[in-house]
Amino acid sequence: MILVTGASGQLGHLVISSLLAKGVAASEIVAAVRSPEKASVLTAQGVVVRKADYTDLASLKAAMTGVKRVVLVSSSEVGQRAVQHQNMIDAAKEAGVELIAYTSILHADTSPLALAEEHVATETALKASGVPHVLLRNGWYSENYTMSAGMAVEHGAVLGSAGEGKYSTAARADYAEAAAVAITSEDQAGKVYELAGDEAFTLAQYASYIADISGKAVVYQDLPEAEYAKVLVQVGLPEGFANILADSDVGASKGGLFDDSKTLSKLIGRPTTPIQDSIKVALS
Repeated sequence: MILVTGASGQLGHLVISSLLAKGVAASEIVAAVRSPEKASVLTAQGVVVRKADYTDLASLKAAMTGVKRVVLVSSSEVGQRAVQHQNMIDAAKEAGVELIAYTSILHADTSPLALAEEHVATETALKASGVPHVLLRNGWYSENYTMSAGMAVEHGAVLGSAGEGKYSTAARADYAEAAAVAITSEDQAGKVYELAGDEAFTLAQYASYIADISGKAVVYQDLPEAEYAKVLVQVGLPEGFANILADSDVGASKGGLFDDSKTLSKLIGRPTTPIQDSIKVALS
């Protein structure tokens, strides 16, 4: 059986969809979720749904019954990830899991992004555990930006602190498909995949794409990190998350979210989703 953590979340749900599309039987997929009652869609598909709370080791161990492989989707709780992931690794080790695929961050070991710290800690914990594992170092999701494309059209501007930094983004579904490929393939233990979109763009280019697609004038406005974080708070983001996004933009200006290896498209056997396609979806 293949267990997917965070299965009711955006990436985890797509990983399960990709596994089903690849022909994995629903009865061989375990959706690990904090609240099983919120996973009725998966239950209706025949997927095995089990309660698994990152902070409750007993629930994680129980969820591992009969599981051979695990897709460890990184927790969304920044600041608590390292401890939560350690619990998952401990449960997997005790269960004798044969492979863990972990969704890390692009070039984690050299990344200038503050977000990389907990990913590096998890990669270190995986190595120390002795459990066979494959690292899926995911670049930026296109949706991280396109979710606010409508706001950019409304205000005529894309805001950020990335300067001329390039983003090699891909759709969340592309990364989910990569996870499904890795966890169902043989000889994956020890591999490190630097996953990113085929085509890179600056935020100025991104703004021009939105303008072309929407037919409205949209420009990129570069801001100092602190000012950008302040704007994000003003539009409703929690201060901690706003600071992380602003830091990530600065990291992008240093090359932290650029990769031109096309490893992702090679792994999934098709081109990654162009940012323009993701913008069209967001604006539709």
